[in-house]
Amino acid sequence: SFKIQALGCGCVGQAVLSRGAHGGPMTVSVGFAMAVTIAVYVSGGVSGGHINPAVSLAMCVTGRLKWTKLPIYILAQLLGAFVGAAAVFGIYYDAFMEYSNGNLEVTGPNATAHIFATYPAPYLSLINGFADQVMSTAVLLLAIFAIFDTRNNSIPKGLEPIVIGLLIIVLTCSLGMNSGCAMNPARDLGPRLFTAIAGWGMEVFTAGNNWWWVPIVAPMLGGVLGAMIYIVFIEIHHSDTQPEEENDVYDKYELTNM
Repeated sequence: SFKIQALGCGCVGQAVLSRGAHGGPMTVSVGFAMAVTIAVYVSGGVSGGHINPAVSLAMCVTGRLKWTKLPIYILAQLLGAFVGAAAVFGIYYDAFMEYSNGNLEVTGPNATAHIFATYPAPYLSLINGFADQVMSTAVLLLAIFAIFDTRNNSIPKGLEPIVIGLLIIVLTCSLGMNSGCAMNPARDLGPRLFTAIAGWGMEVFTAGNNWWWVPIVAPMLGGVLGAMIYIVFIEIHHSDTQPEEENDVYDKYELTNM
């Protein structure tokens, strides 16, 4: 989560604080995707690459992760995202001060809070935004389960994080307009808590018609939904006769490797 925030939100910060001179929607999309790829490579051999509470919850619900580990994973993910946000703020501190004349604003033409957490577009209702996050995270988890399903079309071992990065790119390019396509409660809540403490104030929780809870609750629901859809419609229909090498679920970068 630290790498996602430090590198991913760093891409957003560079684009916003330079007023588009050093980045834009595509650099943000690719940057976040590569941040996720690197994070999975770094943590894959230790934790299985869990960098998203929605992924961890889906793994628990489907029996791939012990429930006792869920609070530990979520806490680590939140702390990583919080520290990553602090790192971005520290690196770009002078740019933040110059951008808004020393004022840290949540809304308005000089808003900078959206560098760290997601906020809805002006036209977006809470219901529409909730559905947006459920759908995008469901697609994310459905695809992740497919990527790491050794009985499906197998991806060469060690390349799974790269495919996840490509998945993030297509999701942010297709479903990112409404609210930034969070799909990760830790990636949103951790930095939001940081901004509340660092000077943006409690408006980070009230902005967008109290939007803050949507990117927390909706991805958790969507993640479980996407995982269950994959299991019901794909996984249980696999043939039981598979080559031995394709049934090894304990490879280094396997998301279910605990």
